Amino acid sequence: QVQLVESGGGLVQPGGSLRLSCAASGITFSMYAMGWYRQTPGNEREFVARIGSGGSTDYAESVRGRFTISRDNRKNTVNLQMNSLKPEDTAVYSCHALWHSLVYWGQGTQVTVSS
Repeated sequence: QVQLVESGGGLVQPGGSLRLSCAASGITFSMYAMGWYRQTPGNEREFVARIGSGGSTDYAESVRGRFTISRDNRKNTVNLQMNSLKPEDTAVYSCHALWHSLVYWGQGTQVTVSS
């Protein structure tokens, strides 16, 4: 059974930081490209960041320079360090795993940026 479990969400003031983590089980983690997406009510889920099996990274323009994605293949985790947070970063953040046609999603964790 595949599970992606996110943690680390919460309420933070503008300019603050949060670190999201996603723990994966049931997959050969090192083979998968891992990513983070986010969604707000009434909107489509949008891409945030991705890290390939080899460690290459890609970011949405809106978060580049503020967010950093990383992975630990020994712990089967992918992390998203979010700095200089803005109110528009408020969303449910979901973990994503991809290998060929196999796609898995986590349940998501809420991030709220507000004063």
